[in-house]
Amino acid sequence: MNICDLGKIQGDMLLFGGIYSNLAALNAFIMAAQEYSIPPENCICTGDIVAFCADAAACVDKMCDFACPVIAGNCEVQLANDAQDCGCGYSEGSECSILSDGWYSHAIRQINDTHKQWMSNLPDRITFVHNAKRYGVVHGAASDISRFIWPVVTDEVILSEIALLEAQIGKVDVVIAGHTGIPMSRNIGTKSWINTGAIGMPSNNGRSLTGYGYLNENSIKIIDLPYDINASVQAMEQAGLTQGYEKTLSTGYWPSQDNLPVELHR
Repeated sequence: MNICDLGKIQGDMLLFGGIYSNLAALNAFIMAAQEYSIPPENCICTGDIVAFCADAAACVDKMCDFACPVIAGNCEVQLANDAQDCGCGYSEGSECSILSDGWYSHAIRQINDTHKQWMSNLPDRITFVHNAKRYGVVHGAASDISRFIWPVVTDEVILSEIALLEAQIGKVDVVIAGHTGIPMSRNIGTKSWINTGAIGMPSNNGRSLTGYGYLNENSIKIIDLPYDINASVQAMEQAGLTQGYEKTLSTGYWPSQDNLPVELHR
């Protein structure tokens, strides 16, 4: 396991993930970081730079240039290993699985060997200390990079994942996770599990805006990310990625919900 310890980080931080090949959203996020005067070393990405949208290569290039800490998402692991699917663990024959074939095939055609080499060196875990709290960063969960920890899971599920993570990296106060694309915050006793959602795709909530986390000395809050949605939609249409995710950028609803718990269907 590749563990990256960032040590003690001073100042405010931005936590984000799920770029999903959405270049306009990534550009807007980087601009927001600059407007906040938060340096790249204080921005942490929970992975899945590449996914549903049109600009996989451009987003990887942009992230390499931005040079913030990035944890490996399942999409990066799969692409680095020349795998033929995204590794999300979708049930075979499900609508999510069928739709993923389209965007993942598009990503494979864009990603080159230099990108794959960079992805192969991304850490599996990131740790840091901020305001006297120790943080652990995973993509999906400690037990599986592709495990979906939805907002409706039980406290017991989260506590078991935190215990496993602590066996891997030592004691933590807060876990930062990604993968689901849906924001959540759960405090259980002295432990917290936080997912800031995705910047590249709405959270299946009927809102087109995406978001990221702003961590200061007191709390983490989710900040809306306005970006040029039309540019992203047009890029997807021009690339032939018209499976429904291009509509999601505007409607805020996912084209398939068969991977979601029933409580989260919309």
